[in-house]
Amino acid sequence: MKCRNTSIESIMKCLIVEDSIIVRRIVGSVLRKLGATHILEAGDGKTAWNYLEQESVDLVITDWNMPEMNGLDLVRTIRKHKQTAHIPVIMITIRDRQDDVLKAYEYQVNSYIVKPFTLKSLREKIEQVIKATGEK
Repeated sequence: MKCRNTSIESIMKCLIVEDSIIVRRIVGSVLRKLGATHILEAGDGKTAWNYLEQESVDLVITDWNMPEMNGLDLVRTIRKHKQTAHIPVIMITIRDRQDDVLKAYEYQVNSYIVKPFTLKSLREKIEQVIKATGEK
């Protein structure tokens, strides 16, 4: 489902893909405060892709470094399939080198956050991505 509304309330169903349960809980808490009503969680890209084949989501927030399928491979898979290509993706990772950031944007992530992050910066990035996606 494409996000047409530019407000954060347009994000109802989100998928958090992160091998750290603590980071998943933090991100989930922020999303709930922003109005997300349904949050799916996956510990790796392979499990996340299985969810995406079954369910429509409004936003994916993924780590880069994970077992099974890493976040960059997940983004490539999302962008390759017509039914998921439109989903905005935010990558949250410890990878802070400029070439890593550029590579992620080449794979068409919508935004990139380096760990550790603040709750304020996470909220701002989510809001920016939703607004930009809604304006397209």
